[in-house]
Order: sequence, then structure tokens, then C-alpha cells
Amino acid sequence: MTRSRTPRAPAPAAADGRWSPALWGLLFVLAGNMLIDALEVSVALVALPSIGEDLGLATSQLQWIVSGFAVGFGALLLFGGRVVALLGRRPVYLAALLVFAAASLVSALADSATLLVATRFVKGFCAALTAPTGLAIIASTFPEGPARSRALSVYTLFGASGFSVGLLLSGALTEVSWRWTFAFPAPVALLLFVAGLRLIPRDRPDPKAPRRYDAAGALSLTGAMLLLVYAIASGPAAGWDHPRTIGAFLLAALLAVVFVRVELRTEQPLLKLELLAHEPLVRSALGAGALNGSYLGLLLVSTLHLQQQAGFGPLRTGLAFLPAAVPLALTALHSGRIVTRFGPARLIAAGAAAAPLGYVLYPREGGTVHYATDVLPTLLLVGAAFVLAFTAFHVQATGSVPAPQQAMAGGLYQTAVQLAAALMTVLCAALYAAGRGPVLALITAVGIAGLLVALRGLATRRAADAAAPRASSAGPMDVPRHRAQDRT
Repeated sequence: MTRSRTPRAPAPAAADGRWSPALWGLLFVLAGNMLIDALEVSVALVALPSIGEDLGLATSQLQWIVSGFAVGFGALLLFGGRVVALLGRRPVYLAALLVFAAASLVSALADSATLLVATRFVKGFCAALTAPTGLAIIASTFPEGPARSRALSVYTLFGASGFSVGLLLSGALTEVSWRWTFAFPAPVALLLFVAGLRLIPRDRPDPKAPRRYDAAGALSLTGAMLLLVYAIASGPAAGWDHPRTIGAFLLAALLAVVFVRVELRTEQPLLKLELLAHEPLVRSALGAGALNGSYLGLLLVSTLHLQQQAGFGPLRTGLAFLPAAVPLALTALHSGRIVTRFGPARLIAAGAAAAPLGYVLYPREGGTVHYATDVLPTLLLVGAAFVLAFTAFHVQATGSVPAPQQAMAGGLYQTAVQLAAALMTVLCAALYAAGRGPVLALITAVGIAGLLVALRGLATRRAADAAAPRASSAGPMDVPRHRAQDRT
């Protein structure tokens, strides 16, 4: 008889809380992949001016490098969850790592914008497959209680640190060549793949999962988003009244209608549209989308401003952005306790107020930059906004729906966050030719819109708190949902 080489689940934590080396290894495979997924946006942002100079790309073309990844991630996130449910976590996760590594190498060698953007889209889809799957593997491998909480803390820390790491790596590598910025994740992904072959346990597809992929829903949503980004990007060059621009807008709207019809009619939709009736979920998706989108829009404008007009190099630019990114990484391990202490609604409102205040302070005109007075205050306020609201948004989004629907609600929330990033990136790129003033006005307006959504949530929360003493027979069901969610 031959001995089976089928990977088994690593041994659980011992009674004294110690973990086996295999359990630690599995966690760092998952967390390491989360790290490279998270840094994909920041590495591209800092390298944009160098890429544009090397390949001869205008700003409206450069934005595809960021928005392509965001569309691949956001539009295919729900579909990725369905693929994992049908094929199993292990094979999908490992395949996504291999494809991610290959796409990274092709990105580094690309000599055209089309090929580079295509690889970014593919990497976004790989992130849509691995990011939520890592959480599912942790939930199925680490026993509930302190062991799982510790694993989730490490996983969250790596994810929150990814943006900061990406800024530093991209800044340093782009000083040599922007191609190294896209190449370096490849060997990391391959190492994670080799370790994952040994450490990621085999699983069986969920017999209760839907048995159809809903490819029509995935294709219509992805096509709608790609066409919308294309239409906005084409407007400045071709003209907003050009048949190509108008046609792209119309086709995007048509595919959006197709997506809604498919999801309403299919027996096993990617997205149950009745989730949109949960107001806290919708508020969270809109608010988080406004915060993430406006932030990436600011970084796009600031990258181009600092490197093309103020004389900053890539490394100096990456270092300049750290005050907005590092605070979230430093507070990631304590974010759950902060949400439990103050409640999601208050934290979201405070964060949503800090962001547009920062946008107002960013200089509208002029090339000379005094970093300490012109740029740093904006970045510190935006960093504070993410510290306050990042975890609170997710807790509010998933805690407002019944447990069986929380996975789909989380997918909807993340989809909104990523698609908002894609839309704000292309809108800011389209306006950039008119100067920083119009772009920053748009960014500020989106930030204020997020604040208005947050204030509605705060008012709703206060009204519920005021009505609570008049409720009959208050009991355990009256515990705020965000507290229960924080413990999951």
C-alpha cells in the first residue's frame, strides 16, 4: 500500500494554547497572501508617473492600472465565492496563487498598456478568490475561542499593513524600475504556493452550496463596470458627445439591467437583491465606498502632483503617504475593542467627518509644496478616518443581517468598496487635465456625501437608543448587534 499524501488539517492548538509549527505555517501562508493582495493598489499608485513616462501613457490611460485591479476584484468577488463553494477552498486558493504569480511576471514584462491592464484585472480576480477564502480556511481550521481570535488578529494585521508595505516597496523599487514593482510579488506568491501545497488542508465542496456558477450574472456585472470605466476614461479625449463614449455608457446601463434581471430570475443568484432592504448594510456600503474611493482619488492626484510638479521621487512619495496608511496598521489589533466600546455609528460619523476636512486642506493650485503644512495635515486626517471607520463599517454591514446571509452581505459590501475605488479613480483621472481644483472638489464632495450617509446612521442609532427604554420587556435581544458581531 502507498501512503496517502493528502494534506490533513494542521493539529489544533494544545490545551495550554500552544500551536503546532504546521498551524503557524498555515496562518502565515494565509496572512502572507493577504499582505500581497492588500499592497497591490499602493504599489501601482506610486509607480504611475514612471509607467506613464516609460510607456507614453496619458493620465486617462494610467488610471486603468488601478481601476483594472479594482474592477477585477470587486465585480468578480461574489462570483469568486461561488467558485470556491463549488470547487473547494484548497484547489481554488492554490490555483489563484499560481495565476497571481504568472500575472505578476507578465505585468513586469509588459510593453503595452493593454497587456499591463489585463494582468491587473487578472490579479484582481485572483484576490477575489483568495481574500475571502483565507478567512474561511481560518474559520474551519482554528478552533473557536482564543485560538481563532488570535489567528484572525494576525490575518487582519497583515491585511492592514499591506498598503503601507506597498508604499515603501514601490517607492524603493520604482527608483530602479517600475517593472520590479510588479515583479516582486511573483516569487512571494510561488513560495506561498509551495508552502500551501503542504499546509492547506483538503476540503470538500459544501453540499448545501448552490450548484450553479451564475456566469451570466458575473459577466453582466463585470462588463457593465468595465464599460462604465471605459466611457468615463474616453470622455476627455474623444468628447462626451462622441458616439463611442455615448455607446459605452448605454451598453454599461444595458448590462446593469441585465445583471438585475438575471439575479431576480435565477434560482441561485450571486446576490439576493432583498439584501438591499437592510438599511445599515446599504449605508455601510455607500459610506465605505465614499471613503475608500475618495481616498484613492486623493492618492492618485497627490502622486501625480508630487512627482510631476513638486519634484518628489517615487521613494519620497511613498514615504510621504505613510501617515495616512500606518495608523490603520498600528491600531488593527485593537479595532474590534474600539468598535465594541463606542459603537459603529459614532465611529463611522467621526471618521466620515475627518476625511473631507482633510481634503479641503490639500492645496488646489501651485507646484511648490511645503509637505508639513500642505500635505501632512490632509494625510493625518484621512489616516484618522480609516482608524475610526474601517472596522466599524464592516461590523455595521454584516451585523445588520441574519447569520445565514452574512457571507453574501460581506461580499456585497466589499464589492461596493472596490467598485467605488474604480469609479473614483477614473473620474479623478478624467478631471485631472482641468487642474487639481476640480478634482479635489469632486473628492471633497464624495467625502461629504459619505458624511451625510454616516449622519443618517447616527441619527437612526440615537432614535433607536431613545426608544429602547420604552420597549416592553427588554432582554438579551436588545444587546446592540455590533457587539455580537465583534465577537465573531
